[in-house]
Amino acid sequence: MSTMVYLLSIAAAIVALASVVELLRRGRLRERHAVWWILAALLALLGAVFPASVAWLAGVLGVGLPSNLVFFVSIVLLFLVNLQHSAELTDLEDKTRTLAEESALLKVRLERLEGRAEPPSDSPEAPSTDA
Repeated sequence: MSTMVYLLSIAAAIVALASVVELLRRGRLRERHAVWWILAALLALLGAVFPASVAWLAGVLGVGLPSNLVFFVSIVLLFLVNLQHSAELTDLEDKTRTLAEESALLKVRLERLEGRAEPPSDSPEAPSTDA
């Protein structure tokens, strides 16, 4: 590995780690979302500082090329991030549906209490506009 590639990979890993920390500091990223990104940035930094360790680990695991191991670990981390976001999205969809139902029930109750409950517009009891 050339010196330029070595320094560039270290710089990229440090920029990634600093970006995650800065997003956390500004409140733009929550801790539970940052865990996987910090792990990825730290692994990238370790691999950049000690490239021989990546080659050694690839050999131990029986992976032909160290870059294949890096890509595999990256894909696994991205899969875990996607899985976490999907689980949270499912929870948020459930909460949104519950809130919408509660809001509709409260609206109906308020209209009945105010005496303004109107029949649905598709029923034959709807007032006509022929005056």
